[in-house]
Amino acid sequence: MEIKITKTTTPKEKPQGPLGFGKYFTDHMFVMDYTPEKGWHDARIVPFADLVLHPASTVFHYGAEIFEGLKAYRTANGDIQMFRPIENMNRMNQSAERLCLPQIDAEFGVEALKTFVELEKDWVPTEEGTSLYLRPFLFGADPFLGVHAVEKAQFLIIASPVGAYYATGLAPVKIMIESEDVRAVRGGTGYAKCGGNYAASNRAGAKAEAKGFSQVLWLDGVERKYVEEVGAMNVMFLIDDEIVTPALTGSILPGITRKSIIEILKDKGYKVSERLLSVDEIKDALATGRMKEAWGCGTAAVVSPIGQLTYEDNDYIINNGEIGALTQELYDTLTGIQWGKVEDKYGWICPVA
Repeated sequence: MEIKITKTTTPKEKPQGPLGFGKYFTDHMFVMDYTPEKGWHDARIVPFADLVLHPASTVFHYGAEIFEGLKAYRTANGDIQMFRPIENMNRMNQSAERLCLPQIDAEFGVEALKTFVELEKDWVPTEEGTSLYLRPFLFGADPFLGVHAVEKAQFLIIASPVGAYYATGLAPVKIMIESEDVRAVRGGTGYAKCGGNYAASNRAGAKAEAKGFSQVLWLDGVERKYVEEVGAMNVMFLIDDEIVTPALTGSILPGITRKSIIEILKDKGYKVSERLLSVDEIKDALATGRMKEAWGCGTAAVVSPIGQLTYEDNDYIINNGEIGALTQELYDTLTGIQWGKVEDKYGWICPVA
C-alpha cells in the first residue's frame, strides 16, 4: 500500500533541556482507515493535529483500543534504528484479535514505522540516553451505540522525543506488593496491550505513590498468591543462582524487553525459569537473603532495578538498596545494542536512516 505524505508548513521548534517522557510530540502523524468493504486503506502521514471523532465512537464507550510502544535510536555515527519492531506489530495483532479489532499486516506496519521515522528523523535526539518514543495505536470508530465487534477503525502512529522514564534514572525504586486490587485475570485481556488494563491499575498506583512507592507489584486475580507484573513492566528476580520471572499464563503482557532479556540471559549461560512464583516464596527469599537482585523491564524504562519490596507493611531491602551487577549488565547490553554501541548478534536491529 502506498503511503501518501503531506508535510507540515509550520514545523515546531525542537524542545530544549530535559525531555522527560511523553511531553513533546513531533510534526507529523501516520493515519490509516479501516472499513469492512475496503479493509485498511488511505495510509497517509499528515501534520500532527487533533482528531475528529463521532461522540458515539466505539472507543469512547466500550474501550475498543490497543497500542504499542517502541523507540527509534540515534547511534554515535548518526544512523537511526529501531529495536525489534516486528515483535511490536505481531503483539499488536494478538491484542487486536482479543478485542475484535481488525489486524494489520505486520510487515506493512514495520514499513509504516520506518517511513514515519525517516520523515521525523530530525526529531530523534542526540543526547546520551535519549530516543524517539513511537506510539502506534488502533481503535474502533463506529459511529453508533451497541456492543458489537468493530467495523470501522483507525490506526495511527505518533512520536515523542524522550529521556529517562524515571527522573531518577537507574536508581533502584521502591515497590509495594498490592493485595487488594488486581490488574487482570486469565481469560481476560491481561495479555493484550489495551488501555483498559492501564486504567484499571491507576487506583492502586495512586495509592502506592501517595505512600512513597514508584509502582505496585501485582498478584494474580484468582488466588491473590502469585506475582505477575510490576506496574506497567514485567518483573524478574535473581534468587540464589536462578533468574525467575512469572510465566505467561494469559494475564501477563508478553513483553518484548522481557523476551529479549531471557534470550540474552540464556545465551550467557544463566538458568532462567518462567514459572508460577508465589508471594510466599518471594517473602522467604527476601527474609533469608536468597533474593540477590530484582528488576522490572519494559520498553519505556528498559531495566528498572528494585531496591525495596514492601508487603503487608513489612519492608524488605534488596542488595542493600543498590543496583545489582546482573541488572546493570542487562541494562548495558540492551541499551548498547539499541544505541549501536554493542554488536547485535541476535539480528534485532531494524535500520531506518
